[in-house]
Amino acid sequence: MTHIIKVWALCVLMSFSLSLSVLALPEFTKVPVDQIGVSGGVISFVCQATGNPKPRVSWMKKGKKTQNQRVEVIEFDEGAGSVLRIQPLGVSRDESIYECVAENNEGNVSVSANLSIIREDLLPPGFPTIDMGPQLKVVERTRTATMLCAASGNPDPEITWYKDFLPIDPSASNGRIKQLPSGTAQALCSYIFPSH
Repeated sequence: MTHIIKVWALCVLMSFSLSLSVLALPEFTKVPVDQIGVSGGVISFVCQATGNPKPRVSWMKKGKKTQNQRVEVIEFDEGAGSVLRIQPLGVSRDESIYECVAENNEGNVSVSANLSIIREDLLPPGFPTIDMGPQLKVVERTRTATMLCAASGNPDPEITWYKDFLPIDPSASNGRIKQLPSGTAQALCSYIFPSH
């Protein structure tokens, strides 16, 4: 008598994907710099950080969060950064050290910048002034708009452009925004003024 034994082999192929996420303390990618403002004017401090998880950025003055009717914090669209905007500036109430704090579940880091304020009638020779500010433009979509800004001072001032109080980075605009050496900015209008 012959016995036939059938053996069935079951082969199961298992696959899975593994995703590793390295947690990291916040690290600043843009820090606020010391500034001198004019009484009655406006200043903007910019602060941005990276980390995992994405950090929250807040502003402090003398150990307390800063925000009131004259002090505004504008957060970046992509998060992890903000602009501290103060207007109108007052010598006794606003002259101080401001601290940018970036924090996530891994910890926090901070950096400080000093704000000094000068009365307009006491401005030193060569203090930067805006001689010509940008004007309101109406331009067809997909056309190029040119915004002009002229400033003078000694040494020559550096011009920074803002949209909705946030700094514009021409290198991150896919060629839609260009800042010329003269301080002039050119922009493709569909980027600056998107249709709703």
